[in-house]
Amino acid sequence: MRIISDMISFFRLPEAVIDLMKAETEGNDPFYAELVENYYKEANTPHPRYKLFGAMRYGVALCQLPRSFEDYLKIVEASGRRNVKKAERLGYLFSRINFNDYLIDIGEIRRSAQWRQGKMPDEIINSPVMPIQNPPSRTNIHDYVYFGVLKEKKLVAYAGLFVAGEMAMIEHILGHAEYQQDGIVPLLIIGMANEIFKSYPKVKYYCYGTWFGASVTMRRFKKKFGFRPYKVKWEL
Repeated sequence: MRIISDMISFFRLPEAVIDLMKAETEGNDPFYAELVENYYKEANTPHPRYKLFGAMRYGVALCQLPRSFEDYLKIVEASGRRNVKKAERLGYLFSRINFNDYLIDIGEIRRSAQWRQGKMPDEIINSPVMPIQNPPSRTNIHDYVYFGVLKEKKLVAYAGLFVAGEMAMIEHILGHAEYQQDGIVPLLIIGMANEIFKSYPKVKYYCYGTWFGASVTMRRFKKKFGFRPYKVKWEL
């Protein structure tokens, strides 16, 4: 029944046109032009299962952002807001982070669960976390930044946020399995949404991977924070 339901939904998806604004990378570090180009190519590369469609063309999990963060919170389901309040009550803090300052904590987060939405790759579980060398962006139109949730200066959840024009895409989001029930990942998702409104005024769509490849539980989780499946036309 789920397959039939997905097929019906597939052909009824609302469409979004998202401009990655590559032209605006001029004057920024070349890293960002390359990042945008690579994403555009990958998004339009044939899907590994559905060869006729681009990998990020159908079923992209998007939240079309309203005019303010306060309006976004109204989209979030009550349980999601309660998750965040719980995390804050327990002393967790959301913050922008320097990835390289938390390599040991990130390794602990990755190794805290062998299975998440599938088995974690051995190279993620067993390999040391290597420093990154992302150059700082010179504009608020393109960026690749990391955010985290901390308690007593220890990192317990983190995510990368790729900003490209009208898109802000959540990437590599992970929470420590021992603290998941404390609402750390909801705090991270909503914290990043707030940061988008404050720092990246061109962004119109908050993105969280794909929809149809996710489990029922993961779809329900994404829906809680305003994400829905879309058909996307990417503009470079």
